[in-house]
Amino acid sequence: MRALSLLLMLLALAAPPAVAATVKEGPPGTNVEMPYLIAPMSKDAKLLGYAYISSKMVTTSASAAIAVRDKLAFIQDAFVRDVNREPIGKADDPTAVDRDLLNDRLVGVARRIVGNDKVVGMVFIAVQYAPLHPSGSTVNQPTQPQAGAATPAAQDQNKSQTDAAAPATSNPRPSATH
Repeated sequence: MRALSLLLMLLALAAPPAVAATVKEGPPGTNVEMPYLIAPMSKDAKLLGYAYISSKMVTTSASAAIAVRDKLAFIQDAFVRDVNREPIGKADDPTAVDRDLLNDRLVGVARRIVGNDKVVGMVFIAVQYAPLHPSGSTVNQPTQPQAGAATPAAQDQNKSQTDAAAPATSNPRPSATH
């Protein structure tokens, strides 16, 4: 029984760390803040918007964090290529980032660059979706003014009448140039 427990413990220690969706920050010195990542969000090859992702990479040790920082430019380049190659949205909602999928992919990319034994996982600090055409944009807005709405010429005329009716004020303090 004791030998079996020892064998199971050794197998668990020898296995590469599993990437969990709920990766927590590691001890101080093992977290590497990553540059912002901007990922396109699309459905059926149609661009819907972008996801702005702020994250940290959790490493196995302080020396592994140094190795990640040394290769940060290469890792970031690979991250950008990865998120532009394949969608990162959920199957049922293409505007929501599938964090589990993204975690697995980015950890795999980082491990290829710095080694399997150095990267534990990613912690996503903030993920924000920005639509390509926000609701307040000019897309699909009427080109004709609404009934009762002031036209730009009428707005200019109203402004000039208001300016003419305003009393002149004097400035008791002279400017610095006089």
